[in-house]
Amino acid sequence: MAETAAIETQPQVVRQEVAEGVCRLTLAQPHRRNALSETMMTALLSAIETAGADASVRVVVIAAEGPAFSAGHDLKELIQHRAGPDGGRAYYDRIFTLCARLMTAIVRLPKPVIAEVKGVATAAGCQLAASCDLVVAAETARFATPGVNIGLFCSTPMVALSRVVGAKQAMEMLLLGEPIDAATARSFGLVNRVVAETELTGEVDRLAAQIIAKSPLTLKIGKEAFYAQAEMGLDAAYAYTARVMTENMLARDAAEGIDAFLTKRSPHWQGC
Repeated sequence: MAETAAIETQPQVVRQEVAEGVCRLTLAQPHRRNALSETMMTALLSAIETAGADASVRVVVIAAEGPAFSAGHDLKELIQHRAGPDGGRAYYDRIFTLCARLMTAIVRLPKPVIAEVKGVATAAGCQLAASCDLVVAAETARFATPGVNIGLFCSTPMVALSRVVGAKQAMEMLLLGEPIDAATARSFGLVNRVVAETELTGEVDRLAAQIIAKSPLTLKIGKEAFYAQAEMGLDAAYAYTARVMTENMLARDAAEGIDAFLTKRSPHWQGC
């Protein structure tokens, strides 16, 4: 039986449901196009950290209510602070630092994170999707980094985007600011799977179930190593991953998995 609750510090901003190893975090402000306001980002960061500490959670899914996955930062909220004595500098620094913490928390979470995208994912909303380990999109989904159109280049979304798509594709999105459809996003490398909107949640659940069948320790080791080696030069990456493979090989789950494969039986993971 699923347990559903609103994040206590920010009721109705992010809904959290945990069932069968999956923590589903649903952005729940469709009337604001699930904008990444300070409230929304604080709530989502708290939910991510809670999921990371919950041993029953094996996979995190980030989804959203309404016609938008997320329209990015709340521009009305941002513009209000320009009237401050510093022109909003301190507030903007806090907001963009919070955004960086949120995206980094997703990458650093020792559990896979799947973005379930329907509708639009623009600017920081596109950044949110790109920061997840996997992205499953409805055929009707659209992605964009349109900041250039309003004089605010999508510099922080660029960090996540440029790490998952090619340089030319990233610059096309950043310089033109035009939306791309789900099929194009998949060809760019931003999206893993594109399905009919009616099949979206089912496809995400299917992928989550496949992941949950793996050793949680192995997934933790693998995700951490993937992002760490990506920031290294070739020699350093091989040296680092060789050490990771050695430590992984010494784990009980590796011994269990190899024995199960050789004896043609299902493994029984212990997470150690």
